Amino acid sequence: MAKQDYSLSPKIDQVGILDRVARITARSIKNESKMQGLMMALNMIDLTTLEGADTDEKVKQLCYKAVHLHDSIPNLPTTAAVCVYPNFVKTAVKALKGSNVKVASVATAFPSGHSSREIKLMDTKIAVDNGAHEVDMVISRGKFHSGEYNFVHDEIAAIKEACGKARLKVILETGELGTFDKVRRASDIAMDAGADFIKTSTGKIKPAATLPVTLVMLEAIKDHYYNTGRMVGMKPAGGISNSKLALQYLIMVKETLGGQWLTNEWFRFGASSLANDVLMQIAKQNSGNYQSKDYFSID
Repeated sequence: MAKQDYSLSPKIDQVGILDRVARITARSIKNESKMQGLMMALNMIDLTTLEGADTDEKVKQLCYKAVHLHDSIPNLPTTAAVCVYPNFVKTAVKALKGSNVKVASVATAFPSGHSSREIKLMDTKIAVDNGAHEVDMVISRGKFHSGEYNFVHDEIAAIKEACGKARLKVILETGELGTFDKVRRASDIAMDAGADFIKTSTGKIKPAATLPVTLVMLEAIKDHYYNTGRMVGMKPAGGISNSKLALQYLIMVKETLGGQWLTNEWFRFGASSLANDVLMQIAKQNSGNYQSKDYFSID
């Protein structure tokens, strides 16, 4: 199979991207539409704990929150998934047994991506063998910046094969890529290599997810779908902490890709802190009053 020349990826109209984002952020969503959007956003969140101080008890607590977001608010959905390191996957799988919440695991030398392919494949295999439904991998940004695009492609393809039935989210770490053109190129590489989702960030560096970068990635997904007929999911991660911003992301997805992407099968938020703000907004819509932050668990 001939290697793809990724240096020929489409160039991005930065002015056009920023103009579309400005028009989206100028809108206001209220009443029933707002409540529908908040419930949808809540069901799209991947609650995440990826710290050196993680413990089994912390993971169990996060899993409980994923299923029982707030016992005093009726008819809430669950979150989409809980994301942990590979060594906590068994704990999460056991804690979430009987629920619809997926277990996701980071892999491939998260967050730097600096390791051998052998180690990355082993990392992935440990996560999948322990029961992970989804794997969040990071690309080798050093290789990408060196122009070794086919190396990046082949590594993603190898990880995808190692995932077996587990879905693969490919983290581009867009804050390290530098330009919209590079974000588009990395998106194309990941999707061509078999990514089930493309994801902005690890959440470990700034800037993380932004609306303009996400729009560039959504446009890449749209072109990939038109060219291949294969749907690819999108996950902005990091820096999305309030409901208003989450609703703007949902508008962008609907207007770029269409309503079929507006489920947690195809769109996720990597933003644990977002859950509490969405819950506060839902409580406000129900009662007319804001609840104190003290009534919501700290992840």
